[in-house]
Amino acid sequence: MIRILLLVLFLLFLPFFLLRTLFKLAVAVVVLPLMLLALVVGLALAFATVVVAMVLPLLPLAFLVFCVWAVVRLASPSALVSSRP
Repeated sequence: MIRILLLVLFLLFLPFFLLRTLFKLAVAVVVLPLMLLALVVGLALAFATVVVAMVLPLLPLAFLVFCVWAVVRLASPSALVSSRP
């Protein structure tokens, strides 16, 4: 008698379990690509932040090197001689 009652209850709740599984699958199909996209964007921003944080302290040194290069280039003999006839 109990088995028949359990079978009836199982058959009664089976569509609801299937519907719950279908909704979970639909949410996973929609949310998972968005979550992976957010993960990729977050990792790219973190990488860019680390690169900027490492390069930013070197900018004054790069500016000084550029100034020395510009002065040496302007002071070289080939820059002092006019190439026009």
